Amino acid sequence: MNAAFQSLCARLQAAGVPDARFDAAQLYRFVTRRDPRLDDGPTEAEAARLDVLAARRAAREPLQYLLGEWDFLDFTLKVGPGVLCPRADSEIVCETAIELLRGIPDPVVLDLCAGTGCLGLGVARAYPEARVTCVEKSGEAWRYLQANTQGTTVGTVQADVFAWYKTLQPGSVDLIVSNPPYLTAAEMHALMPETAHEPAMALDGGTDGLDFYRLLCARYGAALRPGGWLVLEIGCAQAAQVLALGEQYGWQNGRCRKDYGGNDRVVVLQKPEKNGEKSLKSDC
Repeated sequence: MNAAFQSLCARLQAAGVPDARFDAAQLYRFVTRRDPRLDDGPTEAEAARLDVLAARRAAREPLQYLLGEWDFLDFTLKVGPGVLCPRADSEIVCETAIELLRGIPDPVVLDLCAGTGCLGLGVARAYPEARVTCVEKSGEAWRYLQANTQGTTVGTVQADVFAWYKTLQPGSVDLIVSNPPYLTAAEMHALMPETAHEPAMALDGGTDGLDFYRLLCARYGAALRPGGWLVLEIGCAQAAQVLALGEQYGWQNGRCRKDYGGNDRVVVLQKPEKNGEKSLKSDC
């Protein structure tokens, strides 16, 4: 019996950590490089390091930050304080973008509010010939984006998306993907303990959570070629509102897609093929 591991589980459970046993196992493997189920226990030095990490996790610091990396799709990202943790919910956003790019030669793709770069990197792995650019404003997140894109073909720009659209050539982009800040003011005041450790800049979508969707729908359509796509991660209760914004700003073929937990997670909007064409439909 690994008493140290059992004690670690109990400590995290007492702190209210969701799925405490999983987290305890991840921390144990991270420190010892051994499976706690097969190990007699940590060394003195390992136990001391585990104690520090356990205290941080008990304070509800995200597990991703403690490990310093996290898997997304089929690759691993550097992650830590100052950047939004990549989540499995976002994988369906990336998969949607990848599906929409099929048959487009040498596609040009923008990942706005990129954070770790998970969406843009996922697209680039699926389409090595794609020209992908990740855009991020935060200086803290920027260092993770740079680390994750190093050695890849993905370009990076440190810029504010509320102004960067002015630099883009009309009709120069095939697809824009984004996981923008989308929490409402009320949600920002009721964050889960782990989420409260993540940067507010990556979470706060304004009073109604829609500030970035208004921007993207109103300002970034010009950069897309006719028939190009805007692929947006959304909060699970925002589909109708974001689709309505798409209709308001003249996008067509709007639809939403659920994540693997059954929640609305992606809104897709298409730029009309011809000027004046407008036919927005919802599949939600």
